[in-house]
Amino acid sequence: MDWQAILTSLPSLGDGMIATLKLCLIAAFCSLVWGGLMALLLMRASPFWLRLLNLYSGLTLALPLLVVIYLLYFVLPEYDITLSSPVVGVLALTLYYAPYIAQVIRSAIEALPKGQWEACRVLGLSRSEQLRDVVLPQTLPQMLSPLVGLMIGLIKDSALLSIVSVQEFMYAAKQAISDTYAPLEIYLTVALCYWLLNSLIDWLARGLESRMTRYRRGMQH
Repeated sequence: MDWQAILTSLPSLGDGMIATLKLCLIAAFCSLVWGGLMALLLMRASPFWLRLLNLYSGLTLALPLLVVIYLLYFVLPEYDITLSSPVVGVLALTLYYAPYIAQVIRSAIEALPKGQWEACRVLGLSRSEQLRDVVLPQTLPQMLSPLVGLMIGLIKDSALLSIVSVQEFMYAAKQAISDTYAPLEIYLTVALCYWLLNSLIDWLARGLESRMTRYRRGMQH
């Protein structure tokens, strides 16, 4: 094991990890916003928009992420639409993960008993009050685990963006390998970093889920 190669590459790998975290945070936020809007539209949209959203979801869910990246990076310039590599990365991840997020949110909301909605109408709660006081407290614990799984998948899939020269963690790893000629050491370091990051996210999510469902356990005793 060439420890010197790892030590030499740590600064550039650290910069790459920071770039990955920034990109994934932006993509995760955009995916959650667009996925949430999609979920609401799928439940309330007119038949025309419903068919359009279902078509978009079906196409996106059927395509590999790499194809989406290539379409945005290599095909759009043929139609005079040129996007920078980071923009392509965020847009590709957002378009790809938003339909999954929409299905998670939609399923959680539709799982609420109809009596909950009827009680909200009887009490005269506005739509925003229904979401804030009734829907979200009950659905967030159910949504948290699948949403975190999707976010972990987003982080792992961000490694594909190195193909279109997005200077994230995997791109930095390739540059480090070209400088040190130590692929085993560099890739093992990258794998360990991804594992630690995703394990930390999973651990934090489990703790948050436990806190959010504490009142249910109290009611059972």
